[in-house]
Amino acid sequence: MTNPAEHDHDGPHEHDLGLSHDLPKIVERERRSLGRRGLLGLFGGLGAVAVVGCATDSGTATSSTVSDPASANAGGPGGTAVNGGPPDGGGGPGGDAGSSVEVADGEIPEETAGPYPGDGSNGVNVLSESGIVRSDLRQSFGSASGVAQGVTTTVRLKVYDLNGTEATALSGAAVYLWHCDRAGNYSLYSEAAIDENYLRGVQETDADGNVEFTTIFPAAYAGRWPHMHFEVYPSLAEATSAANKLRTSQLALPEDVCNEVYASAEGYDASVANMQQTPLEGDNVFSDGYSLQMASVTGSVDDGYVVTLNVPV
Repeated sequence: MTNPAEHDHDGPHEHDLGLSHDLPKIVERERRSLGRRGLLGLFGGLGAVAVVGCATDSGTATSSTVSDPASANAGGPGGTAVNGGPPDGGGGPGGDAGSSVEVADGEIPEETAGPYPGDGSNGVNVLSESGIVRSDLRQSFGSASGVAQGVTTTVRLKVYDLNGTEATALSGAAVYLWHCDRAGNYSLYSEAAIDENYLRGVQETDADGNVEFTTIFPAAYAGRWPHMHFEVYPSLAEATSAANKLRTSQLALPEDVCNEVYASAEGYDASVANMQQTPLEGDNVFSDGYSLQMASVTGSVDDGYVVTLNVPV
């Protein structure tokens, strides 16, 4: 398998270093005042580990700057990257190059979209195509007909509007989710999937801020921990270009579940070795903290998995 280009991550963000780092601070801050950490009770129940916030001692908003990925793997997914994916991983057109987003304490971190977003920031814009608004991402739409094979996975995200210590469900927003297939290829960019647009789709949040997608469990490819990308938009009508997004981030998948899938499910053979090459703490996106982005996963290879994550913005 030819693996996707690595995603570069510019500098550390000011988010947490995990539960062991955060819990003592949470206890002390809860003792003194409710603060953002008090939101744990509000967020509890949907991917609880994912809501441990990224707080500074001052409680003020922090600014995260991300840059378009730079790759050490010249081939890109499935061979030479096309449709705008820079084969050398340079800043290239679009991506998140030079963007700056204010990220308040407790909000989902801003991350690079990577070189294969398909949102118009780096070549092709699948968001402008009829058919992109859908819940089942496994089959390509429009003139494409390919189907992504793999372990069935349901992704449930709950989007919140975080304002000070108040968090309310963000209804009527839109979430664009995308990720690689079981061979590590990204549709629209990888040579092996250049004519496909599977594993990409947009859904509108309901009255409780929820969206749900049906997809497949992604591969582990060289240089990255298993993950999925997503962008949050103010509304479905505005989910047509990266220029309108509120937040770009990534969710991480738990190690035990990944090992289970890759060791026993058909088509994931190369992911076994790739998992061993890049530990979570060495991943160039999650190495500076991941408790807000670590999804909760239940299920099995035979029955499929359910991935849940809270997304406060």
